[in-house]
Amino acid sequence: MLRESLQPAASSDAARSARHRVFSGLLAKAGIRLDGPAPWDMQLNAPGVPERVLAQGSLGLGESYMDGEWDAEQLDEFFARLLRSRLGEQVQPAAILVHALGARLINRQTRRRAWQVGERHYDLGNDFYAAMLDPRMTYTCGYWQGAADLAAAQDAKLDLICRKLGLQPGMRLLDIGCGWGSLMGYAAAHYGVECVGVTVSREQVEWARQRYAGLPVEFRLQDYREVDERFDRIASVGMFEHVGHKNYRIFMSSVLRCLQPDGLFLLHTIGKNTRRGAIDPWVDRHIFPNGELPSVGQIGDALDDLFVVEDLHNFGADYDRTLMAWHANFEAAWPQFSERLGERFRRMWRYYLLSSAGAFRARDIQLWQWVLSPRGVEGGYRRP
Repeated sequence: MLRESLQPAASSDAARSARHRVFSGLLAKAGIRLDGPAPWDMQLNAPGVPERVLAQGSLGLGESYMDGEWDAEQLDEFFARLLRSRLGEQVQPAAILVHALGARLINRQTRRRAWQVGERHYDLGNDFYAAMLDPRMTYTCGYWQGAADLAAAQDAKLDLICRKLGLQPGMRLLDIGCGWGSLMGYAAAHYGVECVGVTVSREQVEWARQRYAGLPVEFRLQDYREVDERFDRIASVGMFEHVGHKNYRIFMSSVLRCLQPDGLFLLHTIGKNTRRGAIDPWVDRHIFPNGELPSVGQIGDALDDLFVVEDLHNFGADYDRTLMAWHANFEAAWPQFSERLGERFRRMWRYYLLSSAGAFRARDIQLWQWVLSPRGVEGGYRRP
């Protein structure tokens, strides 16, 4: 009887040991060890992590970290190694496949759903983002060529956009997904243009209207599909990631409707290396609801016969350094927010910033700036 009562437990232990070996073997392909000495090695704080990750993929990996079940001293390098090895292609639980299928079939970025990311992500609190970002509150990739710090990198990026657009005094600029207004404020102050910005975040509009009250800028709480007036130049910086593949053509058509025939449009967006890439369920649940990264091919399909591609610039490696700067600011400022947001949020946000830095370091995702014109620039476009 005793032998029979021990058999299920022994069988369970054997199965757990087998899953542990499989998980350890997968990590070894990325140069990562369980409880190893390297700063990128995974340190287990709970026994069920391998089972959770093998069953749920990236969602299980992220949520088990949020729950304190594992750690890595250099989480950014853990992810850089993980993504370079493409282990995600070998761990595809059924739940992830169902999530990917739903994202492919359903329009997750309708006019009604478009407001969700503003409420859940961008409206966390202006004081929170002010502590993490540069003084202009620029929540997109900095341009680090010649820059020594985050503020300089963001100013360099804003100036690069203004020069690529060829802004001149008296022009009207539309900023689709204007955030806290850093581009509009910079363009109005340094290039003498009038600006209109649209965003789905109430917190952003409130902050930006106060910050730039003395400049010729207008901030609207409005969906991009509702804008119907002409502008000399249009920019969209870090917003296209919220549009969704079912709306890419609608987005480009909306831009064309609002752009003067001799105008220019600059699209600044994170992108993926393949159109087959699935939406990460952890990011979708905890960070950017309804978000989706485009591929070069998907953007090309969306602008086909609408725009001429004048320039395409990839400086995705700069996002690694930007995210590491945001993470340093976040950790330094955390005591201000610990009581309000709690430890699980801290681990979630750290995971978001450092896993993203690792993804850009591994060149798993990119940062593109596209310059587009409706009819082609006469004589050709020259990148400044």
